[in-house]
Amino acid sequence: MLLHDTAIIYGRYLRQSLRSRFALLFGVLMPLLYLVFFGPLLTGLPLGGRGSSWQVLVPGLLLQLGLFGALFAGFMIILENGQGVVERMRVTPVSRLALLLGRVLREATVFVLQAVLLVLAALAMGLRAPLIGILIGFAFVALLTVSLASLSYALAMKVRTPQEFGPLVNAVSMPSMLLSGLMLPMTLGPRWLDVLSHFMPFRYLVDAMRDAYVGAYTTDHMLYGVLVAVGFAVLAVTVGTRVFRTAGA
Repeated sequence: MLLHDTAIIYGRYLRQSLRSRFALLFGVLMPLLYLVFFGPLLTGLPLGGRGSSWQVLVPGLLLQLGLFGALFAGFMIILENGQGVVERMRVTPVSRLALLLGRVLREATVFVLQAVLLVLAALAMGLRAPLIGILIGFAFVALLTVSLASLSYALAMKVRTPQEFGPLVNAVSMPSMLLSGLMLPMTLGPRWLDVLSHFMPFRYLVDAMRDAYVGAYTTDHMLYGVLVAVGFAVLAVTVGTRVFRTAGA
């Protein structure tokens, strides 16, 4: 029943997303602008890592896509609360876990599709990476999206207006981007900043993705990245499900 309920919720929201092609393209616009206008500035610069500047920049942009997009996913719950959609779902026998999983899996699907578009643009601009590494990168984007979307939905169930939700998300997203080394490796910064960034879980994901993009699949970075990504996803879904149950969603 859980799989059946999840498939129903997933299909409902995925159809809504696919009908809005403009929203799909607009979601990838900001990372694409970074790729086009920021990427060429890094060409030929020593970035302190293996591979080309594109193999350093593109993994960070992919995670940035999931980071910002998934954190703002909770806005939909706030809108649905105002329209009575959540109230109608509350009286159905659908599993509360399915209500969450259907939504977050839709988010993961959308952002992986956007990640594919971004990688295709990067390949046209000069990115060279093994196919396995690119696929591993998509998996990391999907796990990050599931994690952050779950927490975003949980937070949105606790607040009632976009005016409350937006500042809270911004307070998390900007430090996360800056301290994770999404744009440039943290090893380029001062020692204290590099040490501080290790307390940010997204740092391990971006390090693992950059290793994958140069074909290094058995490194410590890859191991830590997988452990953090899977562990964070399990924790986030658990927290999200608990909030959905207690909030009567």
